[in-house]
Amino acid sequence: MMSPDSEQSDVSLPVSGILIAVVSSFINGSTFVLQKKGILRSRDRGGSYLTDVVWWGGTLAMIVGQIGNFLAYNVAPAVIVTPLGALGVLFGAVLASWILKEDLNILGKLGCVLCCCGSVVLIIHAPKAETVTSREQLEESLADPVFVSYALLVVLLLLVLILFVAPAHGSSNIMVYVSICSLLGSFTVPCSKGLGLVAGEVFGADGGRALPLFLFLLCTLAVSILLQFLYINKALQSFSSNVFEAVYYVAFTCSVIVASALLFKEWTALTATHSLALLCALTTVCVGVALLRISQEAEVTWKKKTD
Repeated sequence: MMSPDSEQSDVSLPVSGILIAVVSSFINGSTFVLQKKGILRSRDRGGSYLTDVVWWGGTLAMIVGQIGNFLAYNVAPAVIVTPLGALGVLFGAVLASWILKEDLNILGKLGCVLCCCGSVVLIIHAPKAETVTSREQLEESLADPVFVSYALLVVLLLLVLILFVAPAHGSSNIMVYVSICSLLGSFTVPCSKGLGLVAGEVFGADGGRALPLFLFLLCTLAVSILLQFLYINKALQSFSSNVFEAVYYVAFTCSVIVASALLFKEWTALTATHSLALLCALTTVCVGVALLRISQEAEVTWKKKTD
């Protein structure tokens, strides 16, 4: 029979995870706004944003927010924690209107809400039955032809975007930087999950066999995070922080769901009902992104006319 203290602990764990996730979402929602503010401040001074204290405050908030997400995932189910990330998008939009004076028109606000709602439904109905629970199974999945083909396609798309598309169109089309950052998410989250599976063996008796895989995942994670950080700041130099955050959240979520489903065999648990829900959610997200793009283009046109 379970003791009252044990029952209380079991009940409090999800609540604490939710509270951590909510706080982390608000912190993450402030990161792009603070970094954008730092970029604007340094631009007015004619210096580099790397010397601006507000930009570093946004960077520190990003680090703290990600640590909070990690803690939340360890004390509450991902199906509860992940949708709460949408709160950060909405909070970021409110904060941007206050600090950066970036007010969304009615289409932009509607697009932001649709993106958040669609992403939450995507996360809820995404397949979650993982069949990869050990290093051996992870190595087998990494060598699977389907995942290898997907990973090579992502790398090829990233090379094309980074080397050819971004230099020519990055500052004029928000989807270029969004695509780069979200595709990098195909490596970031799966590598984090993989490190969780391998880390225990690295310091165990069989550490010699697990170490190469651990270092490979760690290096891939580090490179993907650094590149995301670089291109997020490039995007903030050219585009509205609230529009970028909303579109990025959607694209990143979709990219992570696909990569995780392929690597961890989560697609095997996908039912017809979930497939229909995912299709509806994806349609909602696409409409939301389209409205945000229309809103952004209308704002640019209006500024040109007023100038």
